[in-house]
Amino acid sequence: MKYFLSALLCIPVLWGQAQVTGGEHIFEFLRLSQSPHVTAVGGISVCNPARDLMLGTANPALIRPEFHTHLGLNYNLYYGGSRISNLLYAHHSKKANTTFGLGVQYLDYGSFKLTDNLGNIQGPSKAADYALTLSASRSYLEKWRYGASLKYAHSNLINTSSAAVLADIGLVYADTVSQWYVGAVVKNAGIQLAKYDQNIGSQPLPIDLQIGIVKKFKKAPFSLSVLAHHLYAWDIRYDNPADQEDNTLLFNDNTQTSKEKSYFADKLFRHFVFALDINLGKRLELSVGYNHLRRSELAISEKKGMSGFSFGGGLYLNKFIIHFAQSYYHMSGAYSEVGINFALNQLFGIGQAGSKINWSEKFENSYK
Repeated sequence: MKYFLSALLCIPVLWGQAQVTGGEHIFEFLRLSQSPHVTAVGGISVCNPARDLMLGTANPALIRPEFHTHLGLNYNLYYGGSRISNLLYAHHSKKANTTFGLGVQYLDYGSFKLTDNLGNIQGPSKAADYALTLSASRSYLEKWRYGASLKYAHSNLINTSSAAVLADIGLVYADTVSQWYVGAVVKNAGIQLAKYDQNIGSQPLPIDLQIGIVKKFKKAPFSLSVLAHHLYAWDIRYDNPADQEDNTLLFNDNTQTSKEKSYFADKLFRHFVFALDINLGKRLELSVGYNHLRRSELAISEKKGMSGFSFGGGLYLNKFIIHFAQSYYHMSGAYSEVGINFALNQLFGIGQAGSKINWSEKFENSYK
């Protein structure tokens, strides 16, 4: 366990110098939420204790034995006609005392017409990104759970492509008595195997260090979440020249720049996502999230609208879990996302073959 914690803390230090923000990474699609529930709470969720397998795409430590033979599917109607599909299957091995996950993330940008500099059509082409993920998680003592995911990511953009191997390493602490949940995860740490352009060096990967806290209340039907991200760097503000004010002195051609603002509060809150989950009985859950970084970078100053906010709902049935979410990046509108989890061990009875792989067995403990 101590070696796992050391790796969790050291990885962002090793990669922090090479990472930048503001859309300058490759494989940015790996930052996208793969779960409507995660989308609904602001796009980041590292310790949510909900009975939702797809939360394991945000932190591998959340893939627990109770999700044995569960299958999660997600479809995202993204901006610009792009289509995103995600899949995660979980299997618990009692012999290895480990819960495994196998996932696929696929983003289809659609078809394009290739032209030369004169506008002559040279033919059609497609662009797509995908990632294959193998995850494993285990319990430690009574309240801890840790996990890791190994990912192979491939990007095919028109006539060029790239590939990388990356890893997520996560940790969750769950106090089910006082109902405090704490989690941390390092995401997308790895190396680029193939470059888009062989004439340039390796490009920065979208690494992130995220920490979160969730508090549930025994006598209130809701939980509060506070998530922090991009913790390897303090200042993640976009350096906008419009933020600088030039004051020209009378009868003087010299231009003096006013004292630069510190923007301390803005720099601080760009690291945070705030969320609320409301349980309406045992079956229905409503979620709302606020991502300050999104609102600060994508909202128009004259009319911010709902930029940075996200909403969603979940319906928890015995054999199915259905989630729907909408996320507002910009005032032009939101994108919609829908997902469904299947409890395969309850849907199918396959006799002796099923017994051999424990398809008929239920796992009740959430974090062990």
